[in-house]
Amino acid sequence: MFSVISCISDRHDWRLVAVAAIVCLAGSAATMLLLQRAERSQGWQRHVWTAACAFACGVGVWSTHFIAMLAYDGGVPIAYDVWGTVFSALVAVVASGLAFSTALAGTSRYAFPGAGIFLGLGIAAMHVTGMRAVEAQGRIDFDPQMDFAAVLVGPLVAAFALHSFQVLRGARKLIVPTLLLVLSICVLHFTSMSGITLVPDPSVAATNAFDPVWLAGGVVVASTTLILTALGALFIDRHLTDLRGLANASLEGMVIVCNGRIIDANERFVGLCGAKAADLIGRRPEELFVSPQGRERQIESGSAEVELICADGRLVPVEHVCRTIEYRGRQSDVIFVRDLSARKEAERTIEHLAHHDALTDLSNRSSFERRMSQALTVAAARNEQLAIFCLDLDRFKAVNDIFGHGEGDRILRKVADILRAAAGEADTIARLGGDEFAILQTGAAQPEAARQLSDRILRLFAEEMDTHRDPMAVGVSMGVAVYPGDGTTAERLCSNADTALYRAKQSGKGIACFFDAEMDDAVRSRRQMESDLRHAILRRQLFLEYQPLVDVGDDRVVGYEALLRWRHPERGLVGPNIFIPIAEESGSIIQIGEWVLEEACAEAVRWTEPLPVSVNISPVQFLVPSLFDQIAGILRRTGLEPRRLELELTEAALMHNRQDVLAALVRLRLLGVRIVMDDFGTGHSSLANLQTFPFDKLKIDCSFTAALDKDPAAHAIIRAIIALGHSLDLPVVTEGVETERQKQIIVEEGCRQIQGFLTGRPGVAPSAGANSLSDAPALQHAEA
Repeated sequence: MFSVISCISDRHDWRLVAVAAIVCLAGSAATMLLLQRAERSQGWQRHVWTAACAFACGVGVWSTHFIAMLAYDGGVPIAYDVWGTVFSALVAVVASGLAFSTALAGTSRYAFPGAGIFLGLGIAAMHVTGMRAVEAQGRIDFDPQMDFAAVLVGPLVAAFALHSFQVLRGARKLIVPTLLLVLSICVLHFTSMSGITLVPDPSVAATNAFDPVWLAGGVVVASTTLILTALGALFIDRHLTDLRGLANASLEGMVIVCNGRIIDANERFVGLCGAKAADLIGRRPEELFVSPQGRERQIESGSAEVELICADGRLVPVEHVCRTIEYRGRQSDVIFVRDLSARKEAERTIEHLAHHDALTDLSNRSSFERRMSQALTVAAARNEQLAIFCLDLDRFKAVNDIFGHGEGDRILRKVADILRAAAGEADTIARLGGDEFAILQTGAAQPEAARQLSDRILRLFAEEMDTHRDPMAVGVSMGVAVYPGDGTTAERLCSNADTALYRAKQSGKGIACFFDAEMDDAVRSRRQMESDLRHAILRRQLFLEYQPLVDVGDDRVVGYEALLRWRHPERGLVGPNIFIPIAEESGSIIQIGEWVLEEACAEAVRWTEPLPVSVNISPVQFLVPSLFDQIAGILRRTGLEPRRLELELTEAALMHNRQDVLAALVRLRLLGVRIVMDDFGTGHSSLANLQTFPFDKLKIDCSFTAALDKDPAAHAIIRAIIALGHSLDLPVVTEGVETERQKQIIVEEGCRQIQGFLTGRPGVAPSAGANSLSDAPALQHAEA
């Protein structure tokens, strides 16, 4: 190490050594900057920047070597062979290129350190070839130990330089490798030079050699120029690349137009056109755009929606904006192009969804109504006929509830496919909502075409939906109305088709019914009553009357039965035998039954005497799983003692879900509520029911009482029921007692409680303390 320092201080001109160090530092800095640029590039750009990096590094090493040689004073004048000098520069550049290419192409963590060792060996090779180019009147003696030390230390430091470039980040990624590369070059050169001795020999003459002064000037100028050129190219490329990268990163296409011709375009525009950039240069921009009407579009300032002509002939909807800028020193137009394909597709999708059902892709209600209005206008103008189908799926609600909404959606899509297969191309199929569908049939002779279509639909349903074997299969019922015979407006036709559908479902389902004015009058009346009944509670049209239950022993009132009444604003007082079946079929009995329970319990709480109140429970109400919770909640809200509530049910309630009904009855009895078997002896009366279900009382149907004094069979049945009740220790009540003779016979048979017009008609709520027949006249004025 001391010999190296001594060599530098004693044998070198320190001014030229300083110049060599500056050149070496500049070359190393340029090398690392270019290497970083190459590392960030891909494809052919990486090869270009790798070559530039190798050139900067080779020239920097070569310049450092020869400037340092010019600073060397060995006691003998020195010249340099031209071709040897040039060859040494080529060695430095090639070795640098191979080292950097290997480093950038490698994937191992040892790629950069290995390339650093190769770079150090290349520097050593350049040093050797450069020394071979020295010509002097003497010979050069080398110290093998110093040469070995130079070749050992130089590549190791170069390896550390490239390794630090690989692992460091930020500013240190440039500073540390640059300094280490400078150290590697200097250590290798000056260590080797410290072992060199020039021995004078007058017999040796230098030929074809550079004069050292010219070489010094040429090396300094060339090396400085090349390094500065490399740094300038890097700076310019970085700024230009950033600008072009910004343009290429834009989501909008850009075209530069000068003198009416395209001179440049970014990658986005090239991608939109599907053409090569070179094919666009020189073309008129008007050749690439057309208006939506198909005419060639003139490029003007401002924005407009046009269509871009692609290389394959496709037309892409775009929005273009033209602006004037200065580009490369000339006034030019830049056209910004935004692809509208996604937006147009979204608009088409939104438009489609606005008029189609999302699940089945059939027309929706609004689209169907608009199409029907148009069809009626055309039919009226051409004196044609058309048919409206209203379809409803049978069993769909049960399938949807049992197998889930996912399976229900699958069935609806399958139904849509069946309807598409059955209907004609000119027919409009719509899903109106839920499991309701509609079909508009036009351009055919009616009603024959409608009958053929309904037959096809029923046949395809029978083939695709076997309700006897497949538990998830559904059926279909249809109602058909024909224009103009069944109506001339859309509202009337749909209403009549819906009425025909209602009759089809009432007639057994799975059939098609055509509208019939005479047959469907009753259906329409029933449907209107069904609709009115749904709103009867809110409109305060329902009210309760109470009929007393009398003990024949002392003519004492022992309870009241709440009887539901409906006063219709147009029909007047509607009998329970008319509206109760309608309420049960439509399901509105659930809401009505809950209202009756609440009203009756609230009224009973206000009585002075704590008499029980009886309320009839429909079999449909037992289908509600929450019936027990509903009754318990009413008792809690009204404050009525459970023992004062009697629930009357017929044996029809025991025909379905026997286990669930039994469980509900047991819970109600545990709560304290009394259970009464109403209309015993009719319907599905079974002695097994008396054994299975926990009844507290039997009520004999009034039909037997009415025939009591005329029909011996009725008398015998009443006698048997009363005897059965006594044997089971169940109180028996006889309903419908209207004459003294009927009362006498019943008392003789041992029945203690009666109910009927003889003892009290249904009327308003009983007055406080009305607990005997002497108090009952207040009830006599009430309506029957």
